Amino acid sequence: MLMSAFLRGATNPPPEEWIDIARIWKSKEKDNTLTLTVPPDARQLVLLMVPETGGAEGVLEDAVRGKPGEFVRASQDLNQASLDHSRLTAFMAAIRAQDDSGPEYLRTVAPVLARSLSIKLQEDCLLKVIELQASCLVQNRETLVLNDVHTSSLADTLTGTPTDLALRLSATKEAGGGYYSPYIAVARDVARIFGAFSNPQFNYLASLTMRQDDRLSLLLNAAPSFQKPKSVMVAAMPAIEADIPPQLRSAAKGPICLSAGAVLPIEGAPLIYSTDFAHAMKVTLTASSGQTVEVPVTPRADKGGYVLSGDPLPESFSGDLRARLHGSWGFIPFDGPDFILQRPGGKAWQPVSGAGALVAGRSNELLLEGPGPACVEAVMLRRADGSMTPLTWKNQDGRRLSVTVPLDETASGELSVEVRQRGRATAEMVPVQVQKRNAPARPEAEVLARTIYPGSPSQGARSLTLTGKDLLPDNGEVVFSLRGKAGLTFARGDAVEIASAQEEGIARLTLGKGLKLESADVAVASLRAADLPAGTFGPLRFRIVREGKGAPGEWQPLVTLVRLPRLEGVTCGAQKGQCTVAGRDLFLVASVAADDAFARGIVVQPGYTGRTLTVPHQPTDGSLRLRLRDDPASVIRLPLDR
Repeated sequence: MLMSAFLRGATNPPPEEWIDIARIWKSKEKDNTLTLTVPPDARQLVLLMVPETGGAEGVLEDAVRGKPGEFVRASQDLNQASLDHSRLTAFMAAIRAQDDSGPEYLRTVAPVLARSLSIKLQEDCLLKVIELQASCLVQNRETLVLNDVHTSSLADTLTGTPTDLALRLSATKEAGGGYYSPYIAVARDVARIFGAFSNPQFNYLASLTMRQDDRLSLLLNAAPSFQKPKSVMVAAMPAIEADIPPQLRSAAKGPICLSAGAVLPIEGAPLIYSTDFAHAMKVTLTASSGQTVEVPVTPRADKGGYVLSGDPLPESFSGDLRARLHGSWGFIPFDGPDFILQRPGGKAWQPVSGAGALVAGRSNELLLEGPGPACVEAVMLRRADGSMTPLTWKNQDGRRLSVTVPLDETASGELSVEVRQRGRATAEMVPVQVQKRNAPARPEAEVLARTIYPGSPSQGARSLTLTGKDLLPDNGEVVFSLRGKAGLTFARGDAVEIASAQEEGIARLTLGKGLKLESADVAVASLRAADLPAGTFGPLRFRIVREGKGAPGEWQPLVTLVRLPRLEGVTCGAQKGQCTVAGRDLFLVASVAADDAFARGIVVQPGYTGRTLTVPHQPTDGSLRLRLRDDPASVIRLPLDR
């Protein structure tokens, strides 16, 4: 027996004439078929199905009219759950289809599917071997479906915001076989709602609706019972309300190339992929001449938007085209966002006016303008001998190409830049002129001598002597002399620039400020470690900089700056056979040992914050051995306190 009941809110019992019954086993259409007219004030419609039972009509009608709020709540939750289930089903079907046809592409497709359908992506699955990725992605289905504002608004009724129970998924033990599949946990909540109606004759069984064209199929989480207590299957029809189209947003980051399989990226409505609510979708293309043409589009969750059909377009549709997405949502017209599409054709590619010639011996930026920059696939440099070199390029403001053209000193005359675009069978040649450069020589100098002066330790700290000739302690000073090369003479305005491995220009030595002239071609520079920015360590470099006289010189190695810990005491116990090193900044120590081979010692863990280090052995010659984190190759001898 099939009963239909229109509802009008949680506090208003439906009139008797809003409830109708069909007895499926009867032969006449008027008895076995429901022909319904929606009452003006109706908001919900529920269907109840029960095996043939004497007295069932009165029991079910009394239940609906006696507590309409329970059925309103069930209608809302089941509608929400059905919409969520459609998203999960679409996700799982796409993942399995990909696993069958091309599992190696799951790592690329799965994140797009998850964004499109608002599904939580289990990213760890994509780190597994290819054969295991698909099965991993569809595990833990109870946590996959994420909240979607538009889906919730479709299921909303007078009772308020849909319960979050509808957003939790579970799998029955029969999942994946027969009629059973992953089921929304809201069924358990609905079962509790109907618990008050259950009796020895009937149990209420919530059902999800699965939409396919103009048909609704039911999904159950348990087999219906045809013996007492018999199952009353409860199904919710879509809410009776005005259509609520979503606010689709364009996810395009710029113009889109109009070629075979072009995708209009969309955000804001997972249901466009999992239901047929949005239908008859098309794009109206408008050319610069004002001519228009409509192109059908298909929603593809694995592409993240609507895919344009491959219908041929008139030649006049080239360059920039305006695209307007539109169609129907339910029974009302539906407009989506606008896009800018680009299609090759029309004008030729050429350098931007006033760009000038390229210069040999350096990397050049070449600006090109032409139709359809979004369709550019590759840019190549064709040399005079016919050889080809790929060039790096980027789309600039969706209107131009910025191409990097590196040229050696031998390049000259006319070369060609080839622009290759999707939708065009041949590349387009852009001739460019190359001229020789007349560049001044870069200033270079050699180091004549270098002396490192260690500083005094702070009060109460032990003195540490670095053994490497290129090591500058963080309390020391390096003095070095330079002689110009290739006829270079030093002048006022010249400077010696210092850089670390992490940062350039950390110090600048000029005449009177760290730099002195011995003669026109010899300069003496002094650099104190304390004058460098805090946190500087590791290799230091220098170069010559000439104010207003071209490019600076090449970087050259100078010294390695080593940070020193503050060691305040080194003691060994007579009985315990261990030694203790006390001090501050001990994280700068890499290891401490009692022998030269560091076989009897400890390694200091990164980020150490303590103020003592314990060595489980005593040295035989009265000195511990120390290695610093900034200079792990050198060994510092550390005499014990007397």
